[in-house]
Amino acid sequence: MSDMNYPIMLKLIGKKVVVIGGGKVAERKVHSLLSTGADVMVVSPETTAAIQRLFEGGKIVWQKKAFSAEDLQDAALIFAATDDHEINQSVKALAGKHQLVTMADDPDNSDFHLPAHVQRGRLSIAVSTGGASPTLARKLRTSLEQQFDERYEEYLDFLFTTRQWILKEVDDASLKRKLLTAIASENFLNSQNRQEDFRLLYDKWN
Repeated sequence: MSDMNYPIMLKLIGKKVVVIGGGKVAERKVHSLLSTGADVMVVSPETTAAIQRLFEGGKIVWQKKAFSAEDLQDAALIFAATDDHEINQSVKALAGKHQLVTMADDPDNSDFHLPAHVQRGRLSIAVSTGGASPTLARKLRTSLEQQFDERYEEYLDFLFTTRQWILKEVDDASLKRKLLTAIASENFLNSQNRQEDFRLLYDKWN
């Protein structure tokens, strides 16, 4: 039986994330981390122009040097993204048991990997094939991007604020369940005026 992964969404705000390497692979990892609120540190003697611009703009920390063990101190996540297999393996070996490491050239021995990902505001959808076919994962992501279009960004904001209101203001448990089920329907997804439609529905059922 193959190893089973445990899917999880991590909150990285204020947490240290270290990227070892400064090439194109490292650049992609850095860009994917920027919107998370993590404190991103790149360790590499040289970097791409894009990483340098992020450093100059104060978006990341860049340690312009070769990797050493102290670079991993207090890191929540570690990306070994150099083009040197031995360095990547050294990063994994020197990390603490409590630290999660992914190696760009050795996914089978990594602690985690990044799935293909669709983001629509509060909606986050991850697709993984467990390493069987990254190409299929990308194809599935493209299909999901078409299925869950830009409408979902405003819709998820509506669901969030309306759910909070229902939980706070509606005492009747049965009505609460009916309203929460109703707002998750396609009628509200496709509505041109969700707030008004919800008010009318609430007045009708209350």
